[in-house]
Amino acid sequence: MCGIVGEYYFKNKCIDYDHNIELLIDKIKSRGPDFSGFSVLENICLGHSRLSIIDLSNASNQPFEDNSANLSMVYNGCIYNFIELRNKLINKGHVFKTSGDTEVVLNSYKEWGEGCLKYLDGDFAIAIWDARRKRLFLARDRFGVKPLYYVNSKNFFRFGSTLQSIIAKKDISLDLNNKSLHLHFSLHAVVPAPDTIFKNIKKVPPGHYLIIDQEKNLSTFNYWNLESPKSRDIIGDEYEATEKIESLLKASIEKRLEASDIDVGVLLSGGLDSSIIVGLAKEKFPNLKTYSIGFEDDKEEKGNEFYYSDQVVKKFNTDHKKFVIKNSLALDKLPSAFSFMSEPMVGQDAVAFFMLSELVKKEVKVVLSGQGADEGFAGYFWYQKINSEKNYYKNFLKHYVDRSDEELKEFLNLEFKDNYTALLVKDKFNSINSKTLLGNVLNFDITTLVVDDPVKRVDNMTMAWGLEARVPFLDHKLIELSIKIDPGVHLKRNGKNILKVIADKLLPKEVITRKKGYFPMPALKYIRGDYYDFVYDILNSSKCYNRNLYNKEYINKLLEKPNDHKTAIEGNKLWHAAATELWFQVNID
Repeated sequence: MCGIVGEYYFKNKCIDYDHNIELLIDKIKSRGPDFSGFSVLENICLGHSRLSIIDLSNASNQPFEDNSANLSMVYNGCIYNFIELRNKLINKGHVFKTSGDTEVVLNSYKEWGEGCLKYLDGDFAIAIWDARRKRLFLARDRFGVKPLYYVNSKNFFRFGSTLQSIIAKKDISLDLNNKSLHLHFSLHAVVPAPDTIFKNIKKVPPGHYLIIDQEKNLSTFNYWNLESPKSRDIIGDEYEATEKIESLLKASIEKRLEASDIDVGVLLSGGLDSSIIVGLAKEKFPNLKTYSIGFEDDKEEKGNEFYYSDQVVKKFNTDHKKFVIKNSLALDKLPSAFSFMSEPMVGQDAVAFFMLSELVKKEVKVVLSGQGADEGFAGYFWYQKINSEKNYYKNFLKHYVDRSDEELKEFLNLEFKDNYTALLVKDKFNSINSKTLLGNVLNFDITTLVVDDPVKRVDNMTMAWGLEARVPFLDHKLIELSIKIDPGVHLKRNGKNILKVIADKLLPKEVITRKKGYFPMPALKYIRGDYYDFVYDILNSSKCYNRNLYNKEYINKLLEKPNDHKTAIEGNKLWHAAATELWFQVNID
């Protein structure tokens, strides 16, 4: 994976732009520490920072150009079927000078134009300057695994892999978007694309591409949707569903391990998802490297899941390393972790991923991770509650949202013209149009919520150290099949039934039957001691006071009883407020 940036000047030429483009590149260098490059063309500047994984030679450095077609490209990601596509393009007369996937992407565009996206199987953010047509083409993968932000200003269009690269030149207004903040504090920090918490900054939606021309015409197109199944296509047979899912999951894991010229590891939490990845991968990849992280225990909760991950390591004899991190060190790392978040994140495991990635990067450049399994295979506890409800969007809201519309008005010093969260969910459910509430929820989760919560968290926190995380459960063929499985089949055995059936013949019984856990970081779940002092100081700082985002009385109520105010999905409301304010202080102030 890598980082990309660029600017398109609509009327003016790029003159003496070297310094300015380097300002943007500096904000993406952590994503690609192996090489940085840029090109300054007539009306456009393109920049790239490279993490060398496929074709390690300098020939695959970017920006990548095809002078014969007047095309220039920067690209972040990995195309898992690049060898297959390369052979197809060779048969069509294309000549290749490299052995990597970068040139495959550019030649695919050269051959099929924007239609190339349906051929690309991978995680990607792409920017291609088409000099003949004087237009810029931007595209993002189906599940938004790779980020892509942009601003469409009066005189220029700027894009980048991080929000920090968009604002690096301090020439963009950072007015807050009240609608986005309503969503942020309701949907566990999710602000669905194209919006961000700033009015002027947008992000390319997953499964979409943009085209912008010299007349400033910006057009957005959808190239992939996760379609709700018709009644005749629903799979109700558990054996059939399991057999098909296992085949596709194994293929997804293997292609993500094979698409690399260097070693690939697995982040092994000890949960079902990462353990299945290890179990399915080990047969074909006997020298598999695995990594686990743990924290100090709290009186309410253990800080690690080594009891389970050790069983998986023993069974499959992986090359394993585990790390234990002291709470004091985690506290010191918080500001640094937040500086790499493109948007504020409130999940307690964000910092855990950040610190794990720092350690793992010393061993490998690429890892597999289990994100997407809960959303794709009905693993969360609230799915059971939702399943008994009628197919009505408000029945999702009461089991999921962090704060009601009324509480948000009490919490924030903002005016809301409407209940934006309710409207979003209603519109999404109407467009998904599943026969069941759970069908709507699973589709909404996997296409919208997962993008801006666990997936963004993993990308930002791993790429902060130049570590690429691949997510085999978010394979579009796998998810397209999973969404066709009867929700009742998914929900057996308290959820993730299909994965548990696969695991029955792979994993120790205790790993399968254990209570679902989350990446444990007790110090951020139960705020006390030094962590309470840290949170208190943030929320009582002059910066927080001057921002005037929060109602002081509401914050005082949270501080009085820091661990009593929980969301429907068991998040700590005090931490949500502190984490968001910390992000502003680290990245904006």
